[in-house]
Parts: sequence; C-alpha cells; structure tokens
Amino acid sequence: MKLKSQITLFLLFCTTIILTAQTIHVSTNGNDKNPGTVARPVLTFDKAQELARKLSNKNSVEVIFAAGTYYLPHTIVLTSADNGITYRSETEGSAILSGGQLLNLTWKPYKNGIFEASMPADMVIDQLFVNGERQRMARYPNAIPGMIIFDAWEAKPRIKTDSANNPLRPEKIASWKNPEGGYIHAMHIHLWGGMHYLIKGKNANGTLKTEGGWQNNRPSEMHGAYRIVENIFEELDAPGEWYYNKAQRKIYFMPQVGTDLKTAKVEVVRLKNLIEFAGSKVNPVQSVRLEGFVFRQAARTFMENKEPLLRSDWTIYRGGAVLFNGAENCTVENCEFDQLGGNAIFVNKYNKGIAIRGCYIHNCGASGVAFVGDTSAVRSPQNFVDRIGFDKMDRTPGVRNDNYPQDCLVENCLITLIGRDEKQTAGVQVSMSYKIRINHCSIYDVPRAGINFGEGTFGGHIIENCDIFNTVLETGDHGSFNSWGRDRFWAGDPKLTVAEVAKNPEMPTWDMLAPNTIRNSRWRCDHGWDVDLDDGSSNYNIYNNLMLSRGLKLREGYNRTVTNNIIIGSSIHPHCWYPNSNDVIKNNIISRPYMGALMNRSIAPDGKWGKDVDNNLFLCEAKSMARYAVNGCDKNSVFADPQFVDAKSGNFRVKEGSPALKMGFVNFPMDQFGVQKPSLKRIVKTPELPEVVINIPVATAIVEKPATTWLDVVLREPAGDEMSAYGVGFDDGGVLFTMVDENSLAAKSGFRTGDLLQSVNAIKIKTIQQLKDYVSTKNKGTQKHSFTVIRNQSPVKITINQPLELIIN
Repeated sequence: MKLKSQITLFLLFCTTIILTAQTIHVSTNGNDKNPGTVARPVLTFDKAQELARKLSNKNSVEVIFAAGTYYLPHTIVLTSADNGITYRSETEGSAILSGGQLLNLTWKPYKNGIFEASMPADMVIDQLFVNGERQRMARYPNAIPGMIIFDAWEAKPRIKTDSANNPLRPEKIASWKNPEGGYIHAMHIHLWGGMHYLIKGKNANGTLKTEGGWQNNRPSEMHGAYRIVENIFEELDAPGEWYYNKAQRKIYFMPQVGTDLKTAKVEVVRLKNLIEFAGSKVNPVQSVRLEGFVFRQAARTFMENKEPLLRSDWTIYRGGAVLFNGAENCTVENCEFDQLGGNAIFVNKYNKGIAIRGCYIHNCGASGVAFVGDTSAVRSPQNFVDRIGFDKMDRTPGVRNDNYPQDCLVENCLITLIGRDEKQTAGVQVSMSYKIRINHCSIYDVPRAGINFGEGTFGGHIIENCDIFNTVLETGDHGSFNSWGRDRFWAGDPKLTVAEVAKNPEMPTWDMLAPNTIRNSRWRCDHGWDVDLDDGSSNYNIYNNLMLSRGLKLREGYNRTVTNNIIIGSSIHPHCWYPNSNDVIKNNIISRPYMGALMNRSIAPDGKWGKDVDNNLFLCEAKSMARYAVNGCDKNSVFADPQFVDAKSGNFRVKEGSPALKMGFVNFPMDQFGVQKPSLKRIVKTPELPEVVINIPVATAIVEKPATTWLDVVLREPAGDEMSAYGVGFDDGGVLFTMVDENSLAAKSGFRTGDLLQSVNAIKIKTIQQLKDYVSTKNKGTQKHSFTVIRNQSPVKITINQPLELIIN
C-alpha cells in the first residue's frame, strides 16, 4: 500500500512538472488525439498550435518538434493568439517544415532514359525534389556544370548575342508541339536584373504568345544572349530534368546516373509561404520564436514579382517561406532555409524588433531576407519614370506613417546561392525601412548585390562586421553593396537637383530619419564596385572597411563621409558630384588615382570636389594624382608603401611606423568579418585575396588620348565602369560631349554637356572613329540626321536638318 502511494505521488509530481514547463511535443509518429506529452506527442503543427494557445502564461510555452519532415497542408498562420510561444526543433536542423508533398509513384521506362509515372490527382506542381534535391524543369539550353549566368554561360567575358543557343529562334520554336505553360527567363539588356515570361501558346506566324517581363522597374527588351526556356517537353534531354503533363496527369523524369526510382524519395512543391505572422500594429504578433527548423520546398514566385519599388530598379513580391506582417519582437533563430523557390524571409510593412539570427540561407529562388515597407509611408512616392515635379511634391520632411519595418536585426547569418531563379535579388534587401542592422553576416555567390538598399527611405541602417564577396555574378552595374538615393531631392537631371537643393539645403535629408553606416566589413566585387552608392545615395558614414577589388563609387549624393578605409587594387569613383555636396574623403589607404565620370564644371563651376578630400595615402605615383589638384583634392596626401602586416594572409593592418598612421589612419580588426557562429564558420567561404601592388606607374594609372573636337566641343570615349554614369551597358560604347559651351555649334544643334552619342540615323556609334566615318563619308547628300544621345540616363533624340560637312579634328 505504501509503495502504491509513493507511485501515485511520483506520477502526480511528474504531471506537475509537465504542466509547469508547459511544453507541447510533436512527432511524425504522433497522433492528434494525444495530449502532446513526450510519451504521447501530437502529429501536426495545427494541433500543437491549438493546444499551445490554450495554455496560460504563454511566455513559457514551448512547442517542440521531434526529428522528421512535417508536410504542411496549408500556410501556418501565427496571430496574437500565439504571443509568447516558442516553436522549435528538438535539436537544431532535425525538424523540417515542408511546403511540399510526398508522392508514392510507380515509375516505368518511357524512352531515351526518361521514365514516366501517373500522378494521383490533378496537381499544380512548381518543383520536383528527388532524394531531397531540387531537379530542373526540362530546359534549353541545358545547364552546364561550372557556368554562372542561368547556369549556361560563364560570368566573364560577357557577350551580347548567342545565336547558336538562342531558344527563341524560329526552328527551335517550330520543334515544340505545345509550349503552352513553359517559361522564358531572360536577363535585362543592360544586365540590371532578370525578366520572366509565361508562354501562352504559339501565334499564327510561329512566334510565341507570352505574358510577363514586368519584373524590372526599368524594363527593357530581352538580352541578346542570356535567355533560357523551361517546362517544355521536347527539351527533356538531360539527367535531372523533368516535365509534368497536366492534361494527361503524367510526370516525366530523366534521373541522374545511380538514382533508383524504386526507392527514391519523390516530393513536389505546392505552398508559397510556409509560416505567416499575421498581425497588425493595433493587434501585433508578439514575442513568438521559431528555432532550429529547416524550411524547405516553397514554390517559386517570379511571375508574381510585379510591384514597383519607388524609384529603385526593383519590383517585388511580398511573400516568403517565412512572412512577417504586423509582428513585434519576434525571432527566427538557428534555422536553415534550403532550396526555396522564392524569398526565404520577407518582413512586410509594419514590423518592429524582428531578429533573424544564426540562420543558413542557401539555394533559394529569390532574396535571402527582405525588409520592405509600404509606399503609403513615403511622402510623394514616385516611380523611376513618372517623377513628381518639385512644384507638385509634398515638401514636408519625414514620413507619413510608420507602416514599415523598423529596429530589426539580421545577425550571424550565412546567405549564399540565392537568386537561383530571380536575378533582381539580394542576400539582404532593404526598402522603405528604418534602422535595420546587418551584423556578422557572410554573403557570397549571388547574381546581384549582397546587400541592396532600394532608396534613402528611411535610413538609420547599420552594416557592420560583414563579409560580402563573389557578387554581381550574373548581372552588372552595381556592387557587393548597392544603394540608390532616388528620393525627393533627386531629379535625375543634376542641374535641376542642384538648383532646388540650393534653395532647400535640408532637402537631401527629408526622406532619411537618420544616416546609414557601413563599417568594419570586407567587400569584394569583380563585376562592378565593392561598394556602390548610386544615383543620389546620401547621408552615409563609411569607415573601417576593407575593399578588395573595385573600390567605392559615389554618385550624385550629399553628406557622405568616407574615412579610414583600405581600398586595394582600385580607388574612389566620383561620379557626377554636386557642388556643396559636403562629401568628406580622409585618412584612407587607396591603391589607384580617383576614377571619375561626368565630373564637369557645368555642374560644379568652381571644379571643387566635396567638402574635404585630403590626408589619404596612395599606393600609386605622385604624378598620377597631380591632375586632381585643380579639384582641391589631396593637398596633404602622400604616396607611399603603407607597410601592411601580412596582406597575403588577409591581415591589412599596418605596421608601427607606417606612413598611413601619420596621415591619421587607425588600424581596425581583420579577423572578425562574417559569421561567428561555430557551425556556420566551419562551412563558410572567404574571398580571394588580391595581390598588393605598390607604386603603380603613371602609365597604367592615366591613359591620355589626343583631344578630338567636333561642333566646337572636345569629344571623348568613356569605357568600362564609367559607363555606369550614363545608365547603359558597360560595353555599349558611345561618344561623350565633354563641355558644351552655350555659344558652340553643338549647343545650337541641341547637344548638352554630358550627352553620350550612341547612334545617328540608326547607325550605331561606339567610337570617335565611327563618328568620323559617318560625318566624313557616309552622310554625303543626307539632309536629315537623327541622333540618339543618352542624357540623364534616358535616350533623347536630336535632329539636324542640314548636311554634316564639318570636319572632326
């Protein structure tokens, strides 16, 4: 009897502990009729959520998922009823939340190594997974191991056309019996992102009926080379490719060598969003934690990427595997986001205090983490093309409401191989948000920028201790960090901006509540700039950064302070600076002379660059910098060996006694870039280190060509990175009108300073010699000449109704 009482007391004690701990247990071997204890777990997320919501004092409630795959029948919606609850994997990485469905198929040979199987029901299938790996839709051209752009072309050298692999050539289209339901994926003509089209069928003339192409806020025709088609049956000809015939409910698949379809695990993808935080500012989801899960198998969303983001180049789809709406102080920690079709995490409109820590995001179709506010919070929101005039815009500083992400954190995250489908993507994307901090993140092997700020709204962001490299692999004309500042003050035409800001000096801060900071980070971009502050990016503090390849671009902005940075192999790239910009460039170590573009006196009559450009150490010859004295630059700068401690191993600290220290440079840590979480640090890559060249000779630093004049104007051929200033492709070429005096023949003909001539009477003009050939030989007897120039990044037509008999000198 005594023993029985002791057992009863022990069971009562155990029950009390269970109730006090308030845990709900979930297992793939559970049953939703169970109470959710360790011994009797429930089966589904839905049932666990129902039980957890009933418990009191939810701040101590944990829902613990045992190892296994949990196929979600629908998006899990978290509301204020979940406040305080932690949903976590029992051990990190063992519980998988899947937006897919497990299939039990009977495969039989079809032909040519292809197998077929009947589907159990009429299904919409976005992706096919075999043994945990995403397979490719049948496509042309086929993927090639080691290729970068759409997995079919190498990243460099870039090509303009590829007729041999053009999937839209007539004979190729003719070979497709029924391409309806297929997709075209193509790069923007200037490589500013990607565009996607759904094939609706064939036209009577044999061309394709399509819809789409809206995935870029500055749309263009398709790139001449970089385009592929997928989901077309006749192109199923490579291992790992598949095709689903919805009408026949049959799936066709060519397995990789060694794959046994009898035992293979086959899954298809259905859901776009796996977890959605569904709250509001009035009734937010608060203090909910997601810990240790693997998120897998979310549908691709490239055809829903339609919404223009203000004046940035981006459009956006507001969704992700984890979607935040109206949440406060919620956390995603130590989770893996694996092979998702769209954005991994999307923080949409009002959210506050969202923390994303220790996550591994990889092989996803769109962006890693995106913070995007509501345009209703922006005063005079405007598109890149449809600009609001200064006389019509709202001139009140600040925001209209707080419907945007604020005070959020991305920390200790490894983000790699995102943008597998969408190319207008980033490891971390920020737009219409306030105080986003990105700390100790490693981001690499991505098609576009590692981190992208869409515009100045609303600032206060901090990037620190990050390692960003191997970026801009498939696109062009941006950097490992990329930003635009196309806010209310930015008119596109520098002269208009300068005139308006002269009347309203605080205007460049109207849309930014606080400046942005970039510090203590390592950057490398080999297809653009390490750090690219484009089109009016303003109010930045940039210090203690190591830039390893292409340097720092500063275009058309105000109030940029650049101090104590190390730029290896490149320089500062001043593009089209405004007078009275208040820019400061001091105490930096810089390899090469400044690399300017459109830095002309028509905008800044006194020719002075910035507020204080001085006290820098250069690795090039003194002669290389002499030409910038007229711009008031570097009166006290020096040209010397900075005496790095061990550049070959990545330690770019300078030794005691370095001349850089005398210039005001201060050493900063070289061993704290990127992720610090041990499990991620074991697998993370690091950037390739450049060779440091001291005393770069003037011959390689400055290339002077004899002046060529026409219509009383000196002409020049811009090239390479400088083409970014004109908003065209780097290899588009053209002839630049450097300084057009108002009394010159050029001005009387309609040309302006900074015009980039690209064609005349539909004849492409890429070089001065081609213009000479046209003027001197090809226009005899021609009475009308239609010129196309690029002015303020837009094409402008100029017509001259008389023979061109002037000689180009």
